[in-house]
Amino acid sequence: MEGAFVIVTVSERGCMTEFWKEHSQHATVEEMMLDSNAQELSQLELPEILELLPPLPGTAVLELGAGIGRYTRHLICRAGHVTAVDFMEKFVEKNREDNGHMGNVEFIQADVTKLDFPEHSFDLIFSNWLLMYLSDQELTSLAEKFLRWLRPGGHLFFRESCFHQSGDSKRDFNPTHYRSPAHYNHLLTSPLLDQSEAAERRCFGFDIVLNKTVQTYVKMKKNQNQLCWLMQKTRRDVVEQHQGGFSTFQEFLDKQQYTRRGILRYEKMFGSGYVSTGGFSTTKEFVEMLDLTAGQRVLDVGCGIGGGDFYMAKTFGVEVLGLDLSSNMVEIAMERAVKEKLPLVQFEVSDATKRRFGDATFDVVYSRDTILHIRDKPELLRKFHVSMSLNKQICFFCEDLWTQSQNSDSWLKPGGKVLISDYCCGEQPWSPAFQDYVKQRGYILYTPQRYGQFLTEVGFRDVFAEDRTEQFIQVIKSELQRAEEMKEEFIQEFSQEDYEAIVSGWKEKLQRCETGDQRWGLFIATRA
Repeated sequence: MEGAFVIVTVSERGCMTEFWKEHSQHATVEEMMLDSNAQELSQLELPEILELLPPLPGTAVLELGAGIGRYTRHLICRAGHVTAVDFMEKFVEKNREDNGHMGNVEFIQADVTKLDFPEHSFDLIFSNWLLMYLSDQELTSLAEKFLRWLRPGGHLFFRESCFHQSGDSKRDFNPTHYRSPAHYNHLLTSPLLDQSEAAERRCFGFDIVLNKTVQTYVKMKKNQNQLCWLMQKTRRDVVEQHQGGFSTFQEFLDKQQYTRRGILRYEKMFGSGYVSTGGFSTTKEFVEMLDLTAGQRVLDVGCGIGGGDFYMAKTFGVEVLGLDLSSNMVEIAMERAVKEKLPLVQFEVSDATKRRFGDATFDVVYSRDTILHIRDKPELLRKFHVSMSLNKQICFFCEDLWTQSQNSDSWLKPGGKVLISDYCCGEQPWSPAFQDYVKQRGYILYTPQRYGQFLTEVGFRDVFAEDRTEQFIQVIKSELQRAEEMKEEFIQEFSQEDYEAIVSGWKEKLQRCETGDQRWGLFIATRA
């Protein structure tokens, strides 16, 4: 696999070196990718990977495991300067021979475990098939270095083989560490860098922007084990302290609010495939309002475990991309996707507030009971709507054409629709119990009327904003009735304690609605 550089113990160092000496004899793309179909795979995956990167003009990029330069030439075209590093001499020589004439690049032969750079040297660190050749200890140590090398707000992009190998090249031995995505999430987001000064405490860590499968491998090889990540170096000391002392909001979601067991309990109440109010019934009702047609593209912000996405793809023939910040949610959704065998539906772990898409990518943005978690709702709604000017550029060295946004993202096509259902609130003052509930969950709530005003203020037209609390109450009552009917089944599948916790939670929802504190809103609007 691309990049060859790292070693664990003394014995593993020799094994790793011999492995890559064996697979670098001719410095070809087939050797780099350890696959006989490397040429076709590379041609298809390059634009897919490059599209996920943050804006690069004028930036300093560190490429680790650069190999023969499959990505180097494209990074040089887009960035201000590229430092391309690899362990194997033949790879570095080939990369320099092919790309050295482009000027804004430096080539280094080095072992990443011994590499070092000054603080704040880079805006982006890019690696492709590198971290899987590191032990957990080495990877944690390297993550700390990444945090030092990156400027505040800088990004880390990496792509790895998870669970098992992908390439079909024969291997007499294989020194690769095939981790799970969750393991990578833990290893990369756990390290913290303290860069405090006398007058100010400054602590940094990595937040996940996205984590998704490489679709080229899904389409060509029916292989979902190729995954990539985009992470961002962010301040941890000024981030709101999330519930239970968790350092990131994602950690709070996965370890407290949406544990795997908790998700499956919710699904038992909402119905198979669903973790939002009303399950299939409200999904069917709301989706019918969108007039979907085959071939349209839908973005589901807060997709949960994917039931609504499968329904839209099966019923209307639309393509759906489901985003959720909870890796537990997406893991279950991807497990269901394998069984559904629906190539029209994709899922990714993603922070919607940081995700970027090309101009006019989607016909519909759909979100169910999710945006309650997001503090700056107008800013997210602006991403759905605001137009941006585009600057198309071409690099004559690699014939690489790309589009760079000069203003804000615009996810919806002109005339595209947004449909949101979400938890809302009544007018303040709230009861002490509701205040405690909102604080414990970390929700940011507005009245249905104010929510609708946000849509109008960012430029949407034909804004429909309706208080659906009465429907919410009826749905809760029907779900409680169903819970009573399946009590024995629920307890057998989970436990008496789980059953009592769920029923208690649903009854508390009713009480909050009856006091007027909790509301539920439905919002539909069109991009001008």
